[in-house]
Order: sequence, then structure tokens, then C-alpha cells
Amino acid sequence: MRSQGSSTPTPDIDLGTIAHEYRLFAERQAKGHSPVYEALSVAVAGDERLLALLHTLPPVKRQPNLLLAAARRLGVPLDSTSEFLTWVVTHWDELSSLMLVRLTQTNESARCATLLPVLATLPQPLALIEVGASAGLCLYPDRYRYIYDQSQPFGPADSPVIFPCRTTGPVPIPRQLPDVVWRTGVDLNPLDPSDPEDTSWLESLVWPDQTERLQRLRGALNVARAEPAHIVRGDLNEAVSRLVAQAPTGATPVVFHSAVLAYLSPDARAQFARTMRNLPCRWISNESPSVFPALLDLLPEPAPTDRATFVMALDERPIAFTGPHGERLHWLSDAGLPVSGE
Repeated sequence: MRSQGSSTPTPDIDLGTIAHEYRLFAERQAKGHSPVYEALSVAVAGDERLLALLHTLPPVKRQPNLLLAAARRLGVPLDSTSEFLTWVVTHWDELSSLMLVRLTQTNESARCATLLPVLATLPQPLALIEVGASAGLCLYPDRYRYIYDQSQPFGPADSPVIFPCRTTGPVPIPRQLPDVVWRTGVDLNPLDPSDPEDTSWLESLVWPDQTERLQRLRGALNVARAEPAHIVRGDLNEAVSRLVAQAPTGATPVVFHSAVLAYLSPDARAQFARTMRNLPCRWISNESPSVFPALLDLLPEPAPTDRATFVMALDERPIAFTGPHGERLHWLSDAGLPVSGE
């Protein structure tokens, strides 16, 4: 269905906040990574017709990544910003319907390169529990291959995926892969690696110009299809305790998440932290510094100011700064690596 939509915002609507979000996305995330997304985001920020349409959506559904992915999924032209804007306004009914039912579940499996040094040091074997698991592609750290800096590739020789990762600081580069005996997760909308619609959506979430990421995604999907993980549908605050209790005896339960909790309200994040402190498991968080501000007071060195850096913590103890796509890992100089019983 095509709909022209309203082209003029009502006087009482303040569109500045939405425009600012799109400019920030262009300047701090897309710039240097995707010229196409940088240009389109700037164009959206300057178009009051589209800003007014975005304002009709719930705030969580106005995200640049969601709009751009949904538009690409429906075949938007990307060669011209003016054609892009016209297409979005013309197809708004169809586009907004897709945005309302989909989430930005990027599921970047390359984050395993930053998780691996922690996982390999914990008491083995491991029972992995991912919150915000999407299609569960980060639940296979032992099935992927890695290159840290200029070292030799490490991991299964027949893996269809290889992750390069630049490191700084005293990173405890693993000498062997973790022994994973159980994989599960929870998501509000689990994606099925074997479902063509779900995999097509995941591919739409990969930015233009990033062919290597697309190849990694397809390889990780093949890994997940060969050994399906059990992902339950539900709220992470309601499900995580139950999943930890189901972990097999003799395995170390490890709850982890990356770029997930920013989508929760502050109250829901605080509830999750309280729950985690009382569970018999290890807890790895890999999130934007704004998600758990208290961690910033524990850092031995200042956190980078750009939005494209996460703080990784083990049991609420900061241990590293990481790239959002697993491309870099900076180990904190005096973080150490706490182990069970410490």
C-alpha cells in the first residue's frame, strides 16, 4: 500500500530531538563506516515531512538503524537522497508497519572476538545464556575462527567464519577455545536462522558498503543452522533466573549481553542488575558506557568519548573497552581477570 502521509508537522510537535538523533548517528556512527548511511541520515534530519512521520511512531521505533534497515528490506533506492526521501514518504504505511513489528536485532557474531578472552579464562565447561539473543549467533564462540592482531588464525580450521580483532593493553589472548556444553538465550522476538524472512531481515540490518560483515553474517547463520540453540521468547528480566536454574550441573553458567540493555528503561536495567547480583552465575556485560554509569567510576583510565565504544565488565568489574562490532579490544591495564572464588 502507498500513502503520501502528512507532509507538514503540526506546530506543537518538536521535531528537533528526532533530527538531532539522526545527525548524531551520521556523525558518530555512520561517518567513516558507511557513506551511504551518513548521507541518508543527514537528509532525514533536514526533512520535516519525514521527521513528522517518524514522530507518529513510538520513540523506540524512530531509530535510524531501524528506519534504514526497513527501507532497504522493502527496496528503497539508495543512490539519491532525494529519491530516498520521496520513496519513504510515499511508502510510509508499508514502511512504518514493518518498523513496528521488527527490532534492530543486528546480532553481530564478531563480538565473540571480544568475549572470547573472558570466556576462555572462566572455569570450564560453560553453560552460555545470552539475553537479547536475536538469532543466537553469539552463542557459538567455540565454533568460530579468530585472528588477534597479526597472530596466526585460531579456532576450528573448517569454520565458515573468521573474525579479525585489533588489541591493545594486556589482553589475555586465549590458548584454547572455551568448552561450551549448553547454549540458550532469551529475546522478545527470537529470530530463526533457518527462516528466510528472519535471515533476510538480519541481512537488511548490515549496513551498505560492509560486504565483509554480510559474509560473516551468512557464515554465522550456517553455524547456527547446523547446531540450533534454544532461544526462548520473553522479557529478559522474567526469564534470566529460570534459564540460569536450568543450566546443567557441573557447568559454569555465564549470562552475557552486548548492545542490548540500552533498549531498556533505566528502571528495567536497574532491575536486571539486581537480579544478576543474586544469581549463581558469572555475568559479562558489553554495553555503551551510558548503560551502567556506575562502572565509569571503577575505570582505571578514562572511557573513550565516542559512541562507538563499549565497556565490557565481568561481574560488574570493568575489564576492557571494545568495538561495537568486535573489531577491537583494549584491555584495562590493572583490570586483571577475576575467576571463580575470587
